[in-house]
Amino acid sequence: MKRIFILLFLLFSLCTLSQSKKIYYEAEIQEVDEEKYPGATILLGKVKMTHDGIILRSQQALFYKEKNFFKAIGNVYINQGDTITQTSNYTDYDANSKQALSWGKVVLKDPTMTLTSDTLHFDRLNQKLYYKSFATIKDETNTLKSKNGNYYLENKKFTATTRVTVVNPEHNLESNHLDYYTNSGLTYLYGPSTITNTQNENRIFCERGFYNTKSDISHFVKSAKLYLKERTIEGDSLYYDKKKGFASATNNIRVIDTVKNFITKGNYAEIFELKDSLFMVKRAVAISIVDKDSMFIHGDTILITGKPEKRIIRTYHNVKIFKSDLQGKCDSIHTYEKLGLTRMFKNPVIWSDQNQITGDTIHLISNTETKKLDSLKVLNNSFISSKDSISKKDFNQIKGRNMFGKFEKNKLRLLLVKGNAESVYFNRNEESQVLETITKEVSSNIEFTLTKGQIETIKYLKTSDGNTYPPSQLPDDVRELKGFVWREDEQPKTKKDIFVKEDETTEYSKPIDKKKKIQNDPKQNLFTKNNKI
Repeated sequence: MKRIFILLFLLFSLCTLSQSKKIYYEAEIQEVDEEKYPGATILLGKVKMTHDGIILRSQQALFYKEKNFFKAIGNVYINQGDTITQTSNYTDYDANSKQALSWGKVVLKDPTMTLTSDTLHFDRLNQKLYYKSFATIKDETNTLKSKNGNYYLENKKFTATTRVTVVNPEHNLESNHLDYYTNSGLTYLYGPSTITNTQNENRIFCERGFYNTKSDISHFVKSAKLYLKERTIEGDSLYYDKKKGFASATNNIRVIDTVKNFITKGNYAEIFELKDSLFMVKRAVAISIVDKDSMFIHGDTILITGKPEKRIIRTYHNVKIFKSDLQGKCDSIHTYEKLGLTRMFKNPVIWSDQNQITGDTIHLISNTETKKLDSLKVLNNSFISSKDSISKKDFNQIKGRNMFGKFEKNKLRLLLVKGNAESVYFNRNEESQVLETITKEVSSNIEFTLTKGQIETIKYLKTSDGNTYPPSQLPDDVRELKGFVWREDEQPKTKKDIFVKEDETTEYSKPIDKKKKIQNDPKQNLFTKNNKI
């Protein structure tokens, strides 16, 4: 009984399948011409064909009954359900495989888009359209063009390849491979792609990413580059909201200021386009090119605001500076590019040639035209010191209330100490370099000239009071001025050193003293002399 039921079910299924494949047709004239069209029924005038939910109309047609094949000619119109319509000059339809091939001014429409092409394949089994010789797709937002493409009717998705463009009044997208959803406007990019803002010519390039053509929000995850009017942003991952003018980038970031020849690097950044501001953290470093030499400034946070002509750069916490002929360190830096003024705050120190300069606040002033370092101000508790040319234990020192310096060719050349000026200088024979005397001077104001970091001349602008001592009679309280601290260990000697923090040289990073470890280990103490087993 069960076998009979199964056989009946199979027979019913086969009958249903055969009925679903049967083509129904009608026409004003039906005729046969075996010599010209063997095996075909010729249909003329108001031809109509129906098959499994599809209706086809045309001026003429050839129906091959044995092959279950229909060839429509002239003003072909196809309707599938209530949603899909298509017109063309010609259509071949295979009822067995449910495949349609249309050519000649093909236009297909569904509720979300209109497709035009010269040739279009329609796979009804998989509800897929595909073309290999260019097509144009228009929806309410965009116009998509490509040489090759597939359109999946169920989820409204285009997969377009080869010379792909997506254009709307505000943007022009070019790619070689993308997925585009006509109902949502979402675009997924899988190859080298460029999005150009037609209003301001801002551009985005990536090799993989996502772009919402309706909200103008994009996210790129490979080789991402954002070209703004005055900046270029690169990063492993890039998010951009065009309407808000906001972008964020993650890992291996480079922000290039195309106006000021200025680069900022880091591993996380936020860019506020409308406010002309940039926020950078995680190994953040600002790089400026000065006279074919790069200056690197690192801090925990870098904040850049303002138009190029009024740009302000703030660098916060654990700040270090490296340039081949100038290094520095402080807690924070404020740079106002319009005035060429850089101010260093909280325990600042700079090293120029062989000189160490400290004070409560240090100002570096650059020439706004040449960008070269021009002058220096050290305000309150100013101090400059350098190692003696021979002895590494003795230091030439100058201190005072304020200092004002002048640079020539990026070298400190002139120094004026104003207020409570004091100096200690180790005098050596020019030829033998033998230490002859040590001079201690006190004056209101002292002016120095320097050559290659060494004091060349001293000029006392007001009455001075001082003493000169032979090396053997130098009092201990004269060797070092009050407040002297030599900070060479903090000096970044290479550009990599700007990322090294003091907390990285903790007890945990020092070599392990094995004896000390045993003494401090309770388990090891079991085997000491007082704990023998």
